[in-house]
Amino acid sequence: MAFLLLGFYFLLLALLALFGLHRYYLSYLYYKHQDRRPSGVPLFSELPQLPFVTVQLPIYNEKYVVERLLKQVCALDYPRDRLEIQLLDDSTDETQEIAKAVVRDCLEQGYPVVYRHRQNREGYKAGALDEGLKEAKGELIAIFDADFLPGSDFLKKMVPFFYVTNKKFGMVQARWGHLNQDYSLMTQAQSILLDGHFVIEHSARNRSGRFFNFNGTAGIWDRRCIEAAGGWQHDTLTEDLDLSYRAQLKGWKFLYVPEVVVPAELPVDMNGFKSQQHRWAKGSIQTAKKLMPRIWKSALPFRIKAEASFHLLNNSAYVLMVLLALCMPLSLYVRHQLHLESVMWIDLPVFLLATVSISTFYVCSQREIYSDWKSRLLYLPLNMALGIGLAVNNTKAVCEALLGRESEFTRTAKYAISDRSDGWQNKKYRSNFSLVTFVEIFLGIYFSGAVVYAFIHGLWMSLYSLLFFQIGFFYVGLLSLFQGKTMLSTSPALSATSVPVE
Repeated sequence: MAFLLLGFYFLLLALLALFGLHRYYLSYLYYKHQDRRPSGVPLFSELPQLPFVTVQLPIYNEKYVVERLLKQVCALDYPRDRLEIQLLDDSTDETQEIAKAVVRDCLEQGYPVVYRHRQNREGYKAGALDEGLKEAKGELIAIFDADFLPGSDFLKKMVPFFYVTNKKFGMVQARWGHLNQDYSLMTQAQSILLDGHFVIEHSARNRSGRFFNFNGTAGIWDRRCIEAAGGWQHDTLTEDLDLSYRAQLKGWKFLYVPEVVVPAELPVDMNGFKSQQHRWAKGSIQTAKKLMPRIWKSALPFRIKAEASFHLLNNSAYVLMVLLALCMPLSLYVRHQLHLESVMWIDLPVFLLATVSISTFYVCSQREIYSDWKSRLLYLPLNMALGIGLAVNNTKAVCEALLGRESEFTRTAKYAISDRSDGWQNKKYRSNFSLVTFVEIFLGIYFSGAVVYAFIHGLWMSLYSLLFFQIGFFYVGLLSLFQGKTMLSTSPALSATSVPVE
């Protein structure tokens, strides 16, 4: 039995090391294709005729940021006679009245704003976008979530890519920036996580000819691409990922433009962040179940199929991490009792392969976009601990997706936080902690016992990994508990009938 446990433990380490090697591979692809950019991009002033652009703003109970969002989008530098702004409001609270007041003000100033309110949230965000598309006038469809603030030159920078010589793009994605990355240690760690995705992953996949995805916001679609791919569908929680893969399977090409950055608000409370991560993890596995058979039956090259599989199944690594967390202290105890201390040297290099690959991945992303990147490396240990601490939360999401368990699209609360002096603790839309929190705290205690055991018996080779798991689970679990004690319920109010904005 002891050797079966050890065999299973080393198998888990090997599988996680495989995901680590994949991160090295993405970094390699990034640097190999770093200078590969589309040629023949015309200047905005050289476009023969400006396309009609519809900007869609899907919102749901966003009382703190809806005014900021709409005023920012109205400031886009684009001819008003070639622009339409759709505020797609599914709100059930006072956001409706705030939104309508801001829309009236914008209309009085001559901005081409259209207000749409639905009596239900059928299809959630995907349903709102689909309903808006039916009435949209635009040839190009730009989308921004409520917490994003595009620069006034966003359309001038992005629209010309749809006129690249001998290339037809169905979607062009900008890079996410961060309005409040310096707010706390947690937002610093989050920003590094997102930078790795947007700087290395997106660039590596797109410039090497692999599939990559629209991120739900800060991008522009060719309307014909959306329609040819089957439109917005809401059978997954990541409608953006789903549509992206369906479109690319239809032969449409996508483009990533990391030079154009659209800042957004990072979640400032742990429970809101975990809710966001749960939705993304569950949606990616739902999309994998839906589309991977189609991907592997297609005539696409193996390299594209393989990378698509890694991309869609990446969150399954969290399941392996939870199993590893359960096995690690037991493995430590068994090896010590069987006098197999020399075997401790086996899992250290394998564990380092997994962790150092993550560190290298994020170091590369910070070096590419920040002049003070060396100072930001101080947050890497917390970044890695946060990734470990999320394992239980995201494992639950993966299992729900695999078992076909349906759940509501829970949007991430935004509080208009941009400065350290901004408070959020007494604001609406607070998320309460779930039972997952107690599992995280239990694992923190479990690893504390393992740390003490390793220290007493001088098992120094194991302390490195044990401490990371202990800190990660305690950090996520205790912060969730502390921030969730006085949180209000997130259950929406009853739907109200809206008054049309004239």
